[in-house]
Amino acid sequence: MPRAARKTPWSVLGLAAFVLASIALLFAFAPNRRAEAAAGGLALTAPLPDRPGKDVTLIVGDPVTQWVFEREGWEKQLPIRIKWAQITGGPDVTEAFHAHALDVGLGANMPPIHATWVGLPVRIVAVRQRADPIAHPSFVWGIAPGAGISGFADLRGKRIAFSPSQVQSQIVIETLRAAGLTAKDVTLVELPSSVGGDVYTSALASHVVDAAPIGGGIVAERYVRKFGPDGAKILKHPAFRDDLVVAYVPESTLADPDKAAALRIFVEWWGRAQAWQQAHKAELARGYYEQHQGLSAADARLIVDAAGDIAVPQDWAEARQYQQKAVDLMAPQTGRPRFDAANLFDPRFEAIAASGFAAETSSASPRKDVP
Repeated sequence: MPRAARKTPWSVLGLAAFVLASIALLFAFAPNRRAEAAAGGLALTAPLPDRPGKDVTLIVGDPVTQWVFEREGWEKQLPIRIKWAQITGGPDVTEAFHAHALDVGLGANMPPIHATWVGLPVRIVAVRQRADPIAHPSFVWGIAPGAGISGFADLRGKRIAFSPSQVQSQIVIETLRAAGLTAKDVTLVELPSSVGGDVYTSALASHVVDAAPIGGGIVAERYVRKFGPDGAKILKHPAFRDDLVVAYVPESTLADPDKAAALRIFVEWWGRAQAWQQAHKAELARGYYEQHQGLSAADARLIVDAAGDIAVPQDWAEARQYQQKAVDLMAPQTGRPRFDAANLFDPRFEAIAASGFAAETSSASPRKDVP
């Protein structure tokens, strides 16, 4: 691994270190989940059961989808019970999977890859993309005040925030490659971005790092709004996509026939929830981000507009290629083995979310969404 920064203040990194240690302990003492699945239950190659048993519960970590379900009253239409958990971000989802506290997690493309590398077998059951990922990137580069970075060639010798379990790590390596640099040309400061709020922007502002991939839209806007007068700025990363979002589950959940059947139902309605968000952007901004999350109307709309249009693909060929590229890129950087990314996907679910997306799109009433 590339060299790490020598000094980092505990005001920024203390909580991150604590959570990393907690996750490490879970990795050390968690049972082998693949052995659990192999010991009995539904095979991963078996057809999905049609109907779940009575009183089946899925624990799902997807706050936006939860809000759509509750707003539309969809849970009342389903023969399963959904218990919603406020768990998001790759490290937190991985920890929850290890603790058997979550059945379905939502994340970018790297968390399922990293889970596989740390011995937690998972499968992707739904895929969401941005219709125009180059025009609407999920991340931009945040540049610290006074860092002396005006282009990516200037990253040489700089300190860069890096989280191996999250998509930001892939953005770092792809950007360095585009600039003709390698990880050996910079100092990677290992720091998970989802601990204690937006740690990356805090690390930039306090000069723990010189550059970091941060969320586009509201995160980038707030960073520049707050620290721009001091010299903070943002740069768009080179033209590569960074938008893949997946719903993924532990293999042990799929080994339970009742939960596998429940997942089949949930994934279809998850697809419908993505279509609802696409059709009602202003309502999503107003209802979820403004009224539910407490953001200003301008910030709420910024989040929705920054994402562009949603796409739920009918087939996963492009997503599989994207994941394979990530595996091939990140394996040598993290000292992990290369593997066939197709094994991350459960093909039994391939068309289910897209079917729900199409059904909701065709049945949606022409409701007037007022900005």
